Amino acid sequence: MKTQFDKLQDGRTVHAITLSAGDLSATVLTYGAILNDVRLRGVPYGLTLGSSDIAAYENGPMTYFGAIVGPVANRIAEAQAELDGETLQFDANEGPTTLHGGENGLHTEIWDIASLTATSLTLTLTLPHGKGGFPGKRFLTARYTVSAPATLTLELTATTDAPTLINLANHAYWTLDGTPTTEGHVLQVFADRYLPIDARLIPTEITAVAGTAFDLREGRVLSPSAPQRYDHNFCLAETRGAVKPAAVLRGTSGVEMRMDTTEPGLQVFDAAPISSGNFAGHRGVPEIGFCGVALEAQGWPDAPNRPDFPAVRLDPDETYRQETRWQFSKK
Repeated sequence: MKTQFDKLQDGRTVHAITLSAGDLSATVLTYGAILNDVRLRGVPYGLTLGSSDIAAYENGPMTYFGAIVGPVANRIAEAQAELDGETLQFDANEGPTTLHGGENGLHTEIWDIASLTATSLTLTLTLPHGKGGFPGKRFLTARYTVSAPATLTLELTATTDAPTLINLANHAYWTLDGTPTTEGHVLQVFADRYLPIDARLIPTEITAVAGTAFDLREGRVLSPSAPQRYDHNFCLAETRGAVKPAAVLRGTSGVEMRMDTTEPGLQVFDAAPISSGNFAGHRGVPEIGFCGVALEAQGWPDAPNRPDFPAVRLDPDETYRQETRWQFSKK
């Protein structure tokens, strides 16, 4: 079902598309290809954070909530990288760092509807050469599909007419209990290594999770009062490959989400500093710190500057492909 969601400040129309199959429904916005709302039958609240007010997303505090971020998700140190002997300069939007493609990244674009059925939506977007400092004219697709009994699948593709950098990610914040924070949720991540970060949140090395607060292989209870904060990449693999288990999130309500992906990395962000300000979320009240947990399937952060990380280069004879699946159940 397609409806008019709202209008941007410049007058452009944003549409909302709701897909349904089995026990699951998902609402996607054409602005930012945002995953705005996910509903599981029998659960009286949404499972991902969002708003019914477009102003919350457009230059608002919910900028990245549910959006496809990029063209290079996560952080690029010093807002620059070398490609084929040329130093590329990007838009710095987090101090000296480029975050999620810069101020005018994919999250600010209106995507075109290429195809739509009751269960599947394909969005497309063309990026001009040089936008945000990234080379190549790039053609992107984002396909959301809902299937029974309760699975949501996101397929992302990208092509380019010149060598470039591509690392796409969905930035949904998940919350399974309908409560103000994720207190009591259990997060399990199937990674035996992670990337420690410096004061600018730039990765410094590759480290084993064993014996640290980052060992989530057996599951760990999330709590705002816990001393460890999370805004780190967990290393699932060395390269993009077949779809594999990435994480499981379990709420105290009995709702569970299993996440599988082709991606080599999973950025876990506990939303400690996040707030929706005066904008209400789906529960009708503003969101506060620890309101959800972002599980962003992607390449490793700062990969353009780290030859020891999985590469995020894309050449004209290649097609970037990502597939990420979320499966929901309630006990």
